[in-house]
Amino acid sequence: MNQTLLIELLTEELPPKALAKLGAAFASGIVNGLKSRDFLEEDSAATIHATPRRLAVSITKVRATSPDKSIREKVLPVSVALDKDGNPSAPLAKKLAALGFPDLTVADLERAQDGKAESFFYTYTAPGSQLLAGAQAALEESVAKLPIPKVMSYQRPDGSTVQFVRPAHSLIALHGGTVLPLTLLGLTASNVTEGHRFLTAPGGRSVTVATADAYAATLAEQGKVIPGVDARKEKIRASLLEKAGADQVLMPEALLDEVTALVEWPVVYECRFEEEFLAVPQECLILTMQTNQKYFALTDAAGKLRSRFLIVSNIATDTPQAIIGGNERVVRPRLSDAKFFFEQDKKKTLESRLPLLKNVVYHNKLGTQAERSERVTALAGAIAGKLNAAGLQADVALTERAARLSKADLLTDMVGEFPELQGIMGTYYARHDGEHEDVALAASEHYQPRFAGDALPATATGTAVALADKLETLVGIWAIGLAPTGDKDPFALRRHALGVLRMLIEKRLPLSISGLLADAARQFSSVAGFKDPSADVAAFMLDRLRGILRERGFTPNEIEAVVAQNPDRLDDIVQRLEAVQAFAALPESASLAGANKRITNILKKNEEALAQTGGAGVNPALLQDTAEKNLHAAIVRVQPEVDAAFAKGDFAGTLKTLAQLRDDVDAFFNDVMVMAEDVALRNNRLALLSSLHGMMNRVADISKLAA
Repeated sequence: MNQTLLIELLTEELPPKALAKLGAAFASGIVNGLKSRDFLEEDSAATIHATPRRLAVSITKVRATSPDKSIREKVLPVSVALDKDGNPSAPLAKKLAALGFPDLTVADLERAQDGKAESFFYTYTAPGSQLLAGAQAALEESVAKLPIPKVMSYQRPDGSTVQFVRPAHSLIALHGGTVLPLTLLGLTASNVTEGHRFLTAPGGRSVTVATADAYAATLAEQGKVIPGVDARKEKIRASLLEKAGADQVLMPEALLDEVTALVEWPVVYECRFEEEFLAVPQECLILTMQTNQKYFALTDAAGKLRSRFLIVSNIATDTPQAIIGGNERVVRPRLSDAKFFFEQDKKKTLESRLPLLKNVVYHNKLGTQAERSERVTALAGAIAGKLNAAGLQADVALTERAARLSKADLLTDMVGEFPELQGIMGTYYARHDGEHEDVALAASEHYQPRFAGDALPATATGTAVALADKLETLVGIWAIGLAPTGDKDPFALRRHALGVLRMLIEKRLPLSISGLLADAARQFSSVAGFKDPSADVAAFMLDRLRGILRERGFTPNEIEAVVAQNPDRLDDIVQRLEAVQAFAALPESASLAGANKRITNILKKNEEALAQTGGAGVNPALLQDTAEKNLHAAIVRVQPEVDAAFAKGDFAGTLKTLAQLRDDVDAFFNDVMVMAEDVALRNNRLALLSSLHGMMNRVADISKLAA
């Protein structure tokens, strides 16, 4: 009979940062184990339960007995099973006995081809197994594969030593309302668990679960425990929003996840701190509340920090004053430390800290942070100059000043305490020092984008410094042999590459990748043994580019049509791809793409012949067949339209113009022999195809659409 299966393991408090992974792995391991043994239906559904003290899973429509199976067993090759006289051999009798069928005769066996030889087979029906055995195996397999951060050893009451992430106290295994006597970690399953440590009476903490389907409701009603991770998290989210009222609550998902893993019965209370602390940069206060105390900061509608904050407690009470007061007392010293660091840091300017960068090693093969700062400063100035030359406003002097000061806040007390504030504090301190606003903003903007979806630098100064910082890292780290491998990328080169690409694309910067990398490599001229890795870094960046474009919804063929041309500038790449999309939707596109692919192959095979012509164009006098004359005339007619559209940046118009050529291109390939015996005639036809190929592929390699 199909019923819901519940398995719960009750433990001491589990590591909160590992709880989500442990809960998911515990559930998926059991589900996969049961599925592989055929105990689940196609529409069986699993629900993950995980609290600070328990890992559990409930699975619907679990069979009590797995279905019978028809098994076709290979016995032995005929040449081994029968002797030279055709009688059953001793090995056959031994094999049948080993398989559990000692009484079978040769007549009972199936004789069939097995590759190049013949073998005997026996088909039989194996009865299904009981859920107890299947669930026991699935549970053991799941627990053995749990991603346990650190295993601990402990003694059971019987004196046996057990190893697990935390001491385990009880095990539940219910199929419907029937207890399955599974065993694990010295425990035998029952239908009894424990409720909340503090919200149930010590003598009445045990909770009996009548059926697997009643698990969550029973724990909530009798044990004051919400076992579902998602249910608990959403209750916390809703309670925070309710308590926040008109204010905005800052609740990053990582903090929500961690707090969810710390409580079984979440209750939100409001606390306050003294207004004087609001004089400290709010990022400092928010970070210390979130990181050290797991509190939720509040801001007004404009984003300004409020002096009240929210906590998530594991205790529900009508008199929470002691809880509130205790948390307010705990946070006060943290905020006082932040205020002290801020006041102390302001006593020294960022510029006065620069000499100390000579004492900070960046990498033993690349020198100190001071040397790195010099490279980034020179590179940022060069980039600002290029932006100016392209008509974009970028002050070279301000950019170099911003780059020079960009790492100075690493030497402040605040960033020493909270590394996550690097750049952010640089902006505050630069403003305090009276630096230009662009210089101050660049201190934080040059780290952008910090992650996928993060904002890009808003100012030209910040953009130039951000590009320089990331390019210097890419080229320098790659040059010393620390390119990303597999999932290892300790210097975040993938993130740096994505940041550079996003700035070039989204800001439509008219800068060449090769030029930027050459400028970056030039800054390492004084580094001993430096070998320019620009070619490898460029290929790496193009590979990352494919990923960015896929996320924007372009198809692999569309992307390859553009990226296969190894674009050096990316300011118009999205427009090129949109043009390719529009072209691909035309009824003529498939035929032209196929023809372009054919032309590409022909030209590739005849590169030497084309080279010998010295780039001579088409000689109209050598055109013989009507089809080639018509194609040449069409190319001459369409070329000015293509040139005009391309010059205006109308890539869609450029490609759509090519649609006029379809009939003439099709007729050419139907009627004309390109590889004529006459060398002059053949070379002229190759030149005709070469001119067509160049015109067709100005925007993208449309042959890739035929792939």
